[in-house]
Parts: sequence; structure tokens; C-alpha cells
Amino acid sequence: MAGLARFFGGRLIKAVAILFAIVVMNFLLVHAAPGDPATVMAGEAGAGDAQFVAQLREQFGLDRPLVVQLGTYIGHVSTGDLGFSYRQQKPVWELLVQRLPATLVLTASAFALALVLGIGLGTLAAVHAGTLRDGAITVLALLAYATPIYWIGLMLILLFSVRLGWLPAFGYETVGAGLTGIAHLADIAKHMVLPVATLGLFYMAVYARLTRASIQEVRDMDFVKTARAKGLRESTVVFRHILRNAILPVITVAGVQAGQLIGGSILIETVFAWPGIGRLAFEAVLQRDYQVLLGIFFISSVMVIVFNIVTDLIYSLIDPRIDLAS
Repeated sequence: MAGLARFFGGRLIKAVAILFAIVVMNFLLVHAAPGDPATVMAGEAGAGDAQFVAQLREQFGLDRPLVVQLGTYIGHVSTGDLGFSYRQQKPVWELLVQRLPATLVLTASAFALALVLGIGLGTLAAVHAGTLRDGAITVLALLAYATPIYWIGLMLILLFSVRLGWLPAFGYETVGAGLTGIAHLADIAKHMVLPVATLGLFYMAVYARLTRASIQEVRDMDFVKTARAKGLRESTVVFRHILRNAILPVITVAGVQAGQLIGGSILIETVFAWPGIGRLAFEAVLQRDYQVLLGIFFISSVMVIVFNIVTDLIYSLIDPRIDLAS
């Protein structure tokens, strides 16, 4: 327990320092981008004269020096205040709370699908290395990895929605259907199939290739030969001895990518009109809504840090030789 407490204490200190650096960098990068929120808002209001733009800049503090704006923003973030959306006229936290569940459902499902299929197919390819089965899995993984993710999404829409009519093409649920209970969950699940499959295919290809390569490295080691010499069944050797040791590189990559799935979901949510924070980020870029963008970047950074800590904990469960305290 003492080692676990030291681990979490050290990681918490590092996380605070990293988040501070990320907040500063994101603020500077966003404000260095071309475009002015006041000009965008004035144009939408139909009054683009210089006096009205100046009033908007003063109202939202955009006329202050950048250093002053940065200090004010850091002070607000340290108290849990992510700011106010110029465009939506709502607190950023309120927008994130509204959109985050849809993104988490999408990304968590895609991540689970990619991990299960990737490890399964990679193990199958490694066990049958050099056979037709291995070649087919390798070709499938390469195609899924090399094909642009938006093109896969559009082709799935054309096939399963337009031509076959089996699945809905866009949205999170059927608008105006008034469904409740199990029927509502089934409707959401039906809308999830295409975006989850599209997002999961890319990551599945990564995990399949990585699992196959890792198993190929482990399968001829001495402890595997010893396990076979004891007369253990081949399935036991593969899953208890080979895969348990070969899966660590996969966990490393998965832990890093898990926190990045929100960034990867921006394109998917745009293609499938999925009402998550990925689509919110895309809209915020077009509208120059700095506060919303910074809030999304902050949440994404927190998720990356959390998933890295969880990855280290999973390491210790899979391989007891790993000491978290070190």
C-alpha cells in the first residue's frame, strides 16, 4: 500500500505540472491562430462596423494584453472554471457535460471493439504464421490501417444505409421517435454501429499487427519451450504463457491511444453527425470560440494522463515483476 501511495502521489505531482504546461501551450497556440472571435460574432449579428467589434472585444476581455488574458485564464482553470462560450452563450462546462457522454459511448465502444478484435486476430495470425489465414488477416489489417477513415465511413453509409437500408446513417438517436427504456437503448445502439465500426477498424489494425509481431518474438523463448515440455495444452501455452507476456507492448500503445480517441473522433462525429465533443470542437474552430476549444483540449489532456496511470496499474496486474513504486 505504501508503494501504491507513493506511486499515486508522484503521478499527481507530475500530472499537475504537465496540465499547467498544457494549459499555457494550448492558450498560446489557440490565440496564435488567425481569426478573431469578435469579428465572427459581429458578422453573425449583421453589424460588422469597427465600433461594434471593439465593444465585443472589450466585453469578452479580448482587448487586454495576451499575458493578462493568460493569467486570468489560468486563475479560472485552477478553480475549475473553464470559461464562457462566446458563441453558445453558455458556460463551457455545461456544453461539455451535454456532449461528453455521447463521445465517451462512441470512443469506449470503438476502443473495446478494436482491442478485442485486434488482439484476437493478431493472436490467430501469429499462431498460424505463414498460412493463408495469416495472410488474410495481415492484408485486412493493412487495408484498414492505410485507408482514410472518412472514406471507410462514407462507404459504410453508402452500403448499409443507402443501398441496403439496414442501419441509420446519421445522428445519435431517431429524432421525434419518443422512445424510452429498452427501445431507446436499442435505437442508440443501432445508430452506433457504423461510427463505432469505422473508428474501431483503424485501431484494430494497429493492435492486430502489434500483437502478431509481439507473439512472434515471445513464442520461441525458453519459458515457452519449458511449458510445452511439461505437456501443457497448446491453448494453455498460448494464452497463459505467450500472450500474457506478448500483450505488454499492446497495452502500452492502447494506453496512449485511449486518451487520444477523442481527437480521433472529431472526423467520425462530423461524418456521422454524432453530437459529441469532437463535433463541438469542429464547430468551435469554425466559430473561433476559444474558450470551448481550450476546454476540450483540457479535458482531452486529463483523459490522456488518467489513461496513462491506468495503463501502469494494468501492467502491475499482468506482470507482477513490475514495481509501481520504482
